[in-house]
Amino acid sequence: MKCRHCQAELALTLVDLGSAPPSNAYLTEQTLSAPEKYFPLRVLVCTDCWLAQTDDYTQADELFDADYAYFSSTSTGWLSHAARYAEKMIEQFKLDKDSLVIEVASNDGYLLQNFLRAEIPCLGIEPTASTALVAEKMGIPVLREFFGEALGKKLAADGKQADLIAGNNVYAHVPDINDFTRGLNAALKPGGTITLEFPHLMRLLEHTQFDTVYHEHFSYLSLYTVSRIFEAAGLRVFDVEELSTHGGSLRIYGCHQDDARSITQAVTDMLAEESRRGLQSSEIYETFQVRADKVKDDLLSFLIEKKRAGSSVAAYGAAAKGNTLLNYAGVKPDLLAFVCDAAPAKQGKYMPGSHVPILAPNVLETRRPDYLVILPWNIASEVKQQNSGLAALGTKFVTAVPRLEIV
Repeated sequence: MKCRHCQAELALTLVDLGSAPPSNAYLTEQTLSAPEKYFPLRVLVCTDCWLAQTDDYTQADELFDADYAYFSSTSTGWLSHAARYAEKMIEQFKLDKDSLVIEVASNDGYLLQNFLRAEIPCLGIEPTASTALVAEKMGIPVLREFFGEALGKKLAADGKQADLIAGNNVYAHVPDINDFTRGLNAALKPGGTITLEFPHLMRLLEHTQFDTVYHEHFSYLSLYTVSRIFEAAGLRVFDVEELSTHGGSLRIYGCHQDDARSITQAVTDMLAEESRRGLQSSEIYETFQVRADKVKDDLLSFLIEKKRAGSSVAAYGAAAKGNTLLNYAGVKPDLLAFVCDAAPAKQGKYMPGSHVPILAPNVLETRRPDYLVILPWNIASEVKQQNSGLAALGTKFVTAVPRLEIV
């Protein structure tokens, strides 16, 4: 395999998680006994541009289909994050009724609804029909297409270049990152701004977040690599912020290469920090597998121990990262009775691979497990707060990443 950005040969492995079904391919009662598609789940690292990337087996249209079950609005914390972002962008870039905001991968309208309320023209681009329909019902115009250079050029030709292009947790999801970035260039108005948010590879390495590896994540990104990809597409990164979302993310600010804005000290400092931590050398990647295996082994030991002791264990959050963790650990319903999730689209279905049933959170009131494993550890505090009544009755909360913790 060659690097998706620079075409260099790939030989360095970050982590090999065996094979797994796509993490959002939830099963129904009818499909539970049918054969499942499994794909290799391995991340390779380019030693030229340092892009970490999954093995090239799956296609985007197999992963992001009409029944796609991830709805951004399910998390109240994420809704608050989106509202704060919109408020900041409107003020910082003086957006008004004469501006245009485009969000790539607009999902269910969780972000653009804030611009809609502020009477700022907006356009969502979202290929999954299940989420696009929800946004359209709010009054948000949506193009149900995958974004790339061809669509960016079409938007430009139609006079729809944007003052602000937002992309929250989409950049890691695109199989052709060069084509996508050229599309950003084409769709961006002269003097306009791109903001992209994505989990930071530096934090993934620091906190052993191997469960954020899944087929929908084609890339694992550093500021250094994103800057290189932007430059190759006629763009440049002029500012960066660190965010706490998804276990540690970056929000980068991009513009056309001939834009007058200067590069901030924050960019210089972050590039230096990545270099200091060894993100452009092989050693940090070569030790990751052992650390990932310890997380997996510790969770499996915990579940087996509690089963032998007669304790009941359930999980919260039928998230993609949970599917990666459960499938790599080989967990089945005999070790984990059920998982609760607030998204109605997932309730009544089963986790891919592990076949753990997904139930509505209100079952916790009657089934009261001894232990509740919070699979999306990035929203652990939110889940604990929502289920504080369980804690009062004796349920203990468990997280597995970056290490097993019981509270």
